[in-house]
Amino acid sequence: MKFIVSSTALFSHLQAISRVINSRNSLPILDCFLFELRDGTLFMTASDNDTTLSTSIEVNESDSDGRFAVSSKTLLEALKEIPEQPLSFHIEPSNMEITVEYLNGKYSLMGQNADEYPQAQALGSNAVQVTMGAEILMNGVNRSIFATADDELRPVMNGIYFDISTEDITLVASDGHKLVRCKTYAARGAEKAAFILPKKPANLLKNLLPKEQGDVQIGFDDRNAMFTLENYQMICRLIEGRYPNYNSVIPQNNPHRAIIDRALFISALRRVSVFSSQSSSLIKLSLSENQMKISAQDIDFSTSAEETIACQYGGNPMSIGFKSSFLIDILNNISAQNIIIELADPSRAGVIVPEEQEEDEDLLMLLMPMMLND
Repeated sequence: MKFIVSSTALFSHLQAISRVINSRNSLPILDCFLFELRDGTLFMTASDNDTTLSTSIEVNESDSDGRFAVSSKTLLEALKEIPEQPLSFHIEPSNMEITVEYLNGKYSLMGQNADEYPQAQALGSNAVQVTMGAEILMNGVNRSIFATADDELRPVMNGIYFDISTEDITLVASDGHKLVRCKTYAARGAEKAAFILPKKPANLLKNLLPKEQGDVQIGFDDRNAMFTLENYQMICRLIEGRYPNYNSVIPQNNPHRAIIDRALFISALRRVSVFSSQSSSLIKLSLSENQMKISAQDIDFSTSAEETIACQYGGNPMSIGFKSSFLIDILNNISAQNIIIELADPSRAGVIVPEEQEEDEDLLMLLMPMMLND
């Protein structure tokens, strides 16, 4: 079996799918890429048994169809330094010896039997189908993935919840301290449905989607989801379980409402949070007429800081405490110039929304407060 393929095209596609492969695998064959040559197209697959990512490229020429597996680490390291040129692959079926010839040299390595490679799960006949624009899905995943949890006791919190209705699609993530609800009206389902996408495949999508255009086809059943992009296809196992009712934790009546310049707020938080207690990262926000005082102190080391910034606020004076790192994370994942903080009282969650929502989008972030000492 022989085929010729572009070195940079092969390397870029292999590099993209290699992110699936774990550093340690239960099956040795999962350290490999699966190559399948069919009708002049080379299909490449990587898997960790839960998530399978595949892609394809056209070959320049080939003499026959076939399939083999090859060590991912060896092949990626070998291809990394080769500039753009045609690569000739020769595979000896009897002993699985692979020879890769390039302009000034050649590599020899051993392949493995492709029949040992695990098959990706197929979706059931009752699978739900949804279409989302690549950019819409990318924005939703980017904005919500930071709020997912790492909680072994509540695995449903360790992923992004896709809540699909006939009017919109909402992506939700929460770790119990912060919550993101990103609703898009530019995509909708034919029926009400939902699934929880684990963090690893969500991160893989985050890396793949910036290079994609057009629509992403999403199909899912009770156990697995399939994402079909222009150049890639990913099949992953879903998190099973019931996601908590996220709307019930969002406070509806927030009388205290401040409008603040986001960039100004972030830089002030970064400066002041240096002086907060290392164990709690507590910062205090004190709102009064058109200004906000940001303060922090570390009693153990006798350090403190405070800074006052201008904001639009006309309510009664009020103070609330937040974990500074969580608040900075939230502000970094909103792109608007100004943000609105809505507060009810110091013991209830603060709601943070952009002053101007992007087209066809409704983004809301929520942060639980911390107890103030005074």
